[in-house]
Formats: sequence, C-alpha cells, structure tokens
Amino acid sequence: MARILLGVSGGIAAYKALELVRLATAAGHAVRVIQTPASQRFVGAASFAALTGAPVLHDEFERDPARGAFPGDPAPDHDPLSHLELVRNADILVVAPATANTVAKLAGGLADNLLTSAALAVTCPLLVAPAMNHHMWEHPATQANVATLRGRGAVVLEPGSGRLASEGEEGAGRLPEPAVLLEAIEALTRPVVAAPAPDLVGLRVLVTVGGTREPIDAVRFVGNRSSGRMGFALAEEAAALGAHVTVIAANVALPRDARVTYVDVETAEQLQAACAAAFADADVLLMAAAVADFRPAHSFAGKLKKADEERMRIEFERTPDILSGLAAARRPGQTVVGFAAEHGDGALDHGREKLARKGLDAIVVNDVSRADIGFDAADNEVTILTATGETHVARASKQLIARAVLEAVVALRAGSLAPGPAPAEPAA
Repeated sequence: MARILLGVSGGIAAYKALELVRLATAAGHAVRVIQTPASQRFVGAASFAALTGAPVLHDEFERDPARGAFPGDPAPDHDPLSHLELVRNADILVVAPATANTVAKLAGGLADNLLTSAALAVTCPLLVAPAMNHHMWEHPATQANVATLRGRGAVVLEPGSGRLASEGEEGAGRLPEPAVLLEAIEALTRPVVAAPAPDLVGLRVLVTVGGTREPIDAVRFVGNRSSGRMGFALAEEAAALGAHVTVIAANVALPRDARVTYVDVETAEQLQAACAAAFADADVLLMAAAVADFRPAHSFAGKLKKADEERMRIEFERTPDILSGLAAARRPGQTVVGFAAEHGDGALDHGREKLARKGLDAIVVNDVSRADIGFDAADNEVTILTATGETHVARASKQLIARAVLEAVVALRAGSLAPGPAPAEPAA
C-alpha cells in the first residue's frame, strides 16, 4: 500500500478531496494532508484529520506532532523539518484540487507555503489534478504552466467537463472524480517489476488506443464507446517491463503514465498519419484503438441547424484499413497485434478471418455484447488468436489482461508461437 501525501489548495472542489481520502484509506493506503491557508475556507482541517487519523499541516513553521510519519509507521526520535520529512516518506505527492494559482506556483518553482515548499523537495511522483473555471483553465498562461510541469515529469490530469461552480457556467475545469484520482494514484505507485522481462527491455512498443471521432460538422461527430482503458493498461504494463512505449491516443481522457510518450489524435486520418510516422521505428505494434469504419463523406465547417425536414441524410465513406496497411509495410522483426471487439456469437470466427486477411501475428478478441467487460469497464475477458491456436484469458482486470497479451508477444518474438500469415502480395 502507498503513502500518499495529499496537498489541498483553495477551491470549491476541495470537498472532493475528503472523498478521495476516504476511498484511499478504505483501500489500505496511508494518507497525510497538507492544506494551503485558502483551502481551509472550504474544508476544515478536522475533517481530514478524522479521516486520515493523522495531523493536518498548513504552515511551514508549524510543528508536526507525528514528526513526518505516516499512519502505521513509527515516528522518528527527533523533530525533523516537516515538509522535508513528509516528502521523504511519501510514495507520491498529489495536489488535488490544484487551483490556477497553485499550478502557476508549482510551474514557477515558488515556495511560499508548506505545500509548494514540499513540492520542490519531492523525489517521488508528482500528480497534479487541476480544478478551476474553464476560462482560467483555457488561458494560455495556465496551459503553458501545465506544459512546463509535464515537461518536468509531473503527471497533470485533464480536468473533467460539465457544470462549474459559477452559476450557469459549464466547460472543462472540474476536478476528476475521487475514484478516478485514486486509480491514477495507484497506477503511479504500483510496484515496479524488480526483474523486467528481458524480451521487452529496450524494445520500442507502439500502442494505439481510444476511439476515433469523424466530424459531421463543427460540433457533432460519429464515434464509438471506446474509453482507451485497455490500451492504456497495455502501455503501462509494457513500460513496467522495460519497453520504450509510445501511445497514439484517440480522444482518451484518462490519467497518463510519466514513463510513456503520448501523441493525441482525433480522427482516423490523423491516427493513420501518426501511425505512419511512428511505425517504422517500432518493434511491436499493439493496435488497440477502435477506428471508425466509416466517416461522413463531407463535413460542414459550421454548425448544422435544424431544418424543416424530419430527417437528415448523411453520406458515409469507408475509412482506410490502417492496420492492414501497416502489416503489409512492416519490416522483418516487427510484431503486429490487432484487437477485435466482436458482438455475440461467431466472435472467434470473425477474429480468425481478420487474423488471416490482415496478415497479423496475433489478434485479441473480446465480446462487447457483455456489460461486465469491454468498453469503459475495469475488467476484460479475451481470446488471443495466432496462426497456430488460441489462448483464452478469463475475466480479470485490464492490467492482468494486458500482461497476458504481452506474454503472448514475448512468446511470438521468441519463436515459441508461430507468427501470423505473411501479408498478401499486392496484385499486379
């Protein structure tokens, strides 16, 4: 379990930090809290102390009765500097909510309160969860500060969208829900594998994730329900096993791993271009993105208005088969794995047909007709098909499913599983 140092800054979303503490302690994590003076206008220190079972600090010159120890740990026999001892013992520093002011201070390296002083002393992961008015979030200064923090290795979550504190205002700026925050914390504090699998150490793994959106007009699009959770799990597990991982993410709003390089795209065309740029340098391609099969043949620059007619007709055209194109262009030594979200009976038959037609080494099939697995669920259940057989992986967390897929990749590259059929020769 992790030792979580939680910094709470002064915004209305501070009340959500109480729920985060409740969830974290219920999961067995030890939590200490630092509050900025402004945050105490929204939530009192007594509430955090009751949930954590530990003193709450808010001033640099305040003595810590626990002497920097986390709940369950023995306190040292001397009085250390509170902010230095807290961060020395922490497995992660989480700033939630992080106001625009606190984000600016963190980016500028200021140390004018206990929280920002602690942030300058951290050697553990830093997770920042912004929460503010959407105009403040979208301001170029805030975006530049976020880019600075990410450039230094901090994980800065994208805020959620919806109703904001100001009357009648909606947009991006909501603090991610406490369960999402805890998921991000646990992803960053998961123990690193002590002895990475040699077959992945140093390999360049390219993962596509999420679902493409094909525009109808400036505000509407054709999309799908893919959340990107399976692809992100694959990327995180590959990074934990020593691979150099690049993710091409199509419309994914999930916490990001500091060990992974991300490229954001929206449409199938953009995904194809990003894959074309990155594929040649990859040793392994895991094509987990849900790419739209069709897109509107014509998109409108503005917003379509309601017409007098009762129906609107939109003509669609096929999108390119990105995976088949990449498989056909691969060089010797590259491993190409596809993913097939099938619905109901015949899923494996459809998967085998795609394995052969697209010229893949393996294809991972899951049944999206089930509500308990697949899209936006924490668990999955898959069958990994190769040219020589199949491996069923029973329902498990997507992290464990990802590990099983990567084990199959290692086996393919070691030659214990036969590679998929070679790509078909182009017609003369």
